[in-house]
Amino acid sequence: MANLLATKPMDVLLAESKEENEHSLKRALGPVNLITLGIGAIIGAGIFVLTGAAAAQFGGPGIVLSYIFAGTGCVFAGLCYAEFAALIPIAGSAYTYGYATLGEIFAWIIGWDLILEYAFGAATVASGWAGTIVAFLQGFGINLPPTLINVPGTQMVLYKNNWMPLATVQKTLTDSGIDWHTLPHVTAVFNLVAFLGIVLVTSVLVIGIKESANFNSAIVFVKLAAVLIFIAVAGNYVMHHMAEAKANWTPFIPPNTGTYGIYGWSGIARGAAVVFFAYIGFDAVSTAAQEARNPQKDMPIGILGSLGVCTVLYIVVSLLLTGVVHYSQLNVAAPVSLAMSLTGVWWGSLLVNVGAIAGLSTVMLVMLLGQSRVFYSMSRDGLLWKWAGEIHPRFRTPWKSTIIVGIFVAFFAALIPIGILGELVSIGTLLAFVIVCAGVWVLRRKRPDMPRPFKTPWVPFTPIAGMLAAFWLMRSLPGDTWLRLIIWLAIGMVIYFTYGTKHSKVQAGPATSLQSK
Repeated sequence: MANLLATKPMDVLLAESKEENEHSLKRALGPVNLITLGIGAIIGAGIFVLTGAAAAQFGGPGIVLSYIFAGTGCVFAGLCYAEFAALIPIAGSAYTYGYATLGEIFAWIIGWDLILEYAFGAATVASGWAGTIVAFLQGFGINLPPTLINVPGTQMVLYKNNWMPLATVQKTLTDSGIDWHTLPHVTAVFNLVAFLGIVLVTSVLVIGIKESANFNSAIVFVKLAAVLIFIAVAGNYVMHHMAEAKANWTPFIPPNTGTYGIYGWSGIARGAAVVFFAYIGFDAVSTAAQEARNPQKDMPIGILGSLGVCTVLYIVVSLLLTGVVHYSQLNVAAPVSLAMSLTGVWWGSLLVNVGAIAGLSTVMLVMLLGQSRVFYSMSRDGLLWKWAGEIHPRFRTPWKSTIIVGIFVAFFAALIPIGILGELVSIGTLLAFVIVCAGVWVLRRKRPDMPRPFKTPWVPFTPIAGMLAAFWLMRSLPGDTWLRLIIWLAIGMVIYFTYGTKHSKVQAGPATSLQSK
């Protein structure tokens, strides 16, 4: 049991972080790259889709408070991530932090958990990205082959000259008295659009971290432009229709229906657990710590800067969204696009779709970036196969793990419907938050003498608050999600005990741990 709780020596970690050779990752990222990396991971489907659904079903206009509560919980975790990322600028994120403080078995659990978060998260986002691309092209009268725009078995019908999933339009057809069998219909066999999206992002990641970051930064500015223009247009509309906006905001917290989580303060709490999904991603910044030029200074800026920017944007967007459109009408696929159309700005919906495509593209990129970097760190420690840690001699990226994971995710997104992975990805992220917050507290007690370029304030209050906030959000997730997490971790335990324990460099001794590839 002692070996399972063996920690990776801080001296070894610090030595690894200073490696500069053809077998190490290339330090090429500055503070702007890191902030945009975080924004690229955070702003995606959440701001364009989730806000409306959560307002309509749980919080009403009070969804603004849900974002504040969820954001506050993330700030506690973000402060702990910032201390670790500056202290241990290694690519493994929460995996490495857990290894340094809580022991190898906890490191494995969180590393395997991060694989779940990043790989399946990227596959989920790819499906949404594909749907947005298809809708965008249909707006210009371009219909892609219906058999290649959704997962196998999906019934597609031609309605109003557009191919749509039957599940999306069946209620509309029934209300209109139309039998869908009378419409042209086919069965999808492969989501080629989602597949190609992942292939494109994987190619960018293999070419190099600097190129990936620049690609991400460019798209992030497009996405931010779309969000800021929505804020400007909706803000102008609200100012000129203040009576309508006040009516939409009243009551700000709709009375509870008698069921927990349906409006009232319990609805605000339930909404916070739901919109937490919109914050997932800022932790991915820490996976790029080994590629930051000045990690001690820039990592806290990247993590807290991206989290701060996105929290403000979420609060403002949710306030304006519920001011323009009554919350009861927001449970639609594209609530922000709906609000833009109601303002009378004809190009608004088009711009929002462009922003959504850009937003989802960067989320895929950062998710796959984080996934390959966690693989890289676990391989270097001997817990995963050696090929996962091999660095390309020219591009200085973990190319094998990037390509193999990319292929897996591409087929996963193209072939399998992903309706429940959002909750699974979320519970994995919250578990990572718990490990990181606990790790900061443990290391402060074990090594209070260590020089910390960035110190989490108010320890132990901040890490304890971060853990409690994460547990509170995890508690609100359904039992099926917990069961799937347990099954995933059980699969990981089999790999750990059959391979990891036999090849672990930490368990083999300090001499092996210090070896670099």
